[in-house]
Amino acid sequence: MFETTPPHPDDGRGLAPAWPADASLQAAILAWQDGLIRERRMAANTVKAYGRDLRQFLDDRAGRAGTPTIPSLIALKPRDLRGFMAARRAEGIGGRSLMRALAGIRSFARHLEREGHGTVAALGAVRSPKVERQLPRPIPISAARAMTDADLRAGEDRAPWVLARDAAVLALLYGSGLRISEALGLARMDAPLRGTDSVTVTGKGGKTRMVPVLPVVADAIEAYLDACPHPLPPEGPLFVGAKGGALSPRIIQYAVASIRGALGLSDSATPHALRHSFATHLLARQGELRAIQELLGHASLSTTQLYTRVDAARLMSAFDAAHPRAARNPTRPEASAKPTAA
Repeated sequence: MFETTPPHPDDGRGLAPAWPADASLQAAILAWQDGLIRERRMAANTVKAYGRDLRQFLDDRAGRAGTPTIPSLIALKPRDLRGFMAARRAEGIGGRSLMRALAGIRSFARHLEREGHGTVAALGAVRSPKVERQLPRPIPISAARAMTDADLRAGEDRAPWVLARDAAVLALLYGSGLRISEALGLARMDAPLRGTDSVTVTGKGGKTRMVPVLPVVADAIEAYLDACPHPLPPEGPLFVGAKGGALSPRIIQYAVASIRGALGLSDSATPHALRHSFATHLLARQGELRAIQELLGHASLSTTQLYTRVDAARLMSAFDAAHPRAARNPTRPEASAKPTAA
């Protein structure tokens, strides 16, 4: 992947020395980023994203009012923030990115307030842009099961141990609801083997949680370990690439793309869609929402509640397709026919 603009030199936390800010403001930004990583334990990528958003805001302020300083940020007016957001909208930035940008600016403003610099009152008068949350797109149960079967790709020109490895990773995503980074982050000594009913994974922000391991998932991992030709030190990664190094998520994405073609699935059938399928299929079988939230590692129940909307949509779709008097389907002859006496 190529960058469209030259990268700015930074100190590893996303802060570029060339930012338009005086020395005091730059020092405050460094302290803020340190706090996000060390105290709040935010993921490094999130901290960098917040840093990029703050830099864009400071660039905007520099173009309108000169080099930003801490006092100039404290004295911001609501129109200054709205002007920045309008400019970003004009550049084609969507509501979700604007919402994150505003969250980053607010986070930095809270840091300034905690350090005794004052309150950026203008932020209280600016609402976050409304964003329609996209519904997860689960994979049908039969297809999800097929994706975790190494035999599905038996005709490919791939080493059998590689097919077993990919099947084991996908079994973890669907059987335990893991993110791909969580599955690939497992160490060999933590491999959930036969007789193990749970495994501890490290999720977003370095938070750990325990997830269940089905016997079929443990079997898939055992099959991979039996076939793997590389030595797997206890402290090293459980899943390795063709040369024995840590496995890249991109390899699993390629594997799923191949499986999509074999099963006739849409492009929405990705490794992450297996995690969505885990939650949706649990909910469809009367899984308890709070329990599913814990299994997925969601910080907020509102995120997990998206799956209730998916299930409701599925039920309504089934109703439309099956009920003889369903009027929601405009293509059904009965929907357009005049009612007759019962």
